[in-house]
Amino acid sequence: MDFELRILGSSSATPSANRHHTAQVLTIGNQHHLIDCGEGTQMQLMLYKIKHQRICNIYISHLHGDHYFGLAGLLSTMHLQGRQAPLHLFGPPGLSEILSLQFKYSGTNLNFKLVFHELDTSGYKKIFEDKGITVHTIPMTHRVPCCGFLFREKQKPRPLIKNKLPAFLRPPQLVRLKWGEDILDENGTLLVRNADVTLEPKRSRSYAYCADSRYKPELLPYLQHVDLLYHEATFTDDLRERAAYTFHSTARQAAELAASAAVRHLLIGHFSVRYKDLSPLLHEAQEVFERTDLATEGSIFSVRED
Repeated sequence: MDFELRILGSSSATPSANRHHTAQVLTIGNQHHLIDCGEGTQMQLMLYKIKHQRICNIYISHLHGDHYFGLAGLLSTMHLQGRQAPLHLFGPPGLSEILSLQFKYSGTNLNFKLVFHELDTSGYKKIFEDKGITVHTIPMTHRVPCCGFLFREKQKPRPLIKNKLPAFLRPPQLVRLKWGEDILDENGTLLVRNADVTLEPKRSRSYAYCADSRYKPELLPYLQHVDLLYHEATFTDDLRERAAYTFHSTARQAAELAASAAVRHLLIGHFSVRYKDLSPLLHEAQEVFERTDLATEGSIFSVRED
């Protein structure tokens, strides 16, 4: 099953000719999860041939325009193109009011159900769950209420070794074996030992999106050993004081967090437009955490199960 991140935008507050406002698509299986929706997001979706009708959930980290100004336009396009499936929207307080006003004065009545989930951005809370994944908020420290998002696959079933399965097993017992149980008879006597007839399950994968924030070591408990970590890196470390003043982070700080959390792979983004060349940010981060890449437009990062 796919577990793949596509970067749509990497710029901070001001876009440039080559860099767009923040937006990402995390594809898990056959569903798209849109994370933030800066101005121009729907154009980027079209450019990279991502079908917006497959978007099941949209997550907005905070109400600075570079993270949500593309949302009303995207929802309007979904409406005009006949979307019928419900869409779940997760965002901070105020987002629902903003959209309601925009649609009120444009005379737009969406022909699909928009299910709004107001977020408490102050803590680590589960906001979504289906049969395959969970999504939690991660509390960030920014000038306005802001949170990141942690996506985790649930435990996967154990593969059965078919040629070792006794013929007497019934379907409900096979299901129990897949989920790690031994099979006992009605008297509690062991009939089939799980370890004898199953293999280890495929690894569950994870992605953490750390939106705009000051450097925050308090995030470490939530980020331990995640496969893929995105962390904003608006400035290089020579502007560490400016980063703190504007409630942002530096590339070195993002890398320090990744190293302390022992993550597998770090992505940095949300770059200030002062950096025409992004290599200083990348090199700065790689000095601390070698497995760092730039989260630039069009980049794809896949997480394997093995």
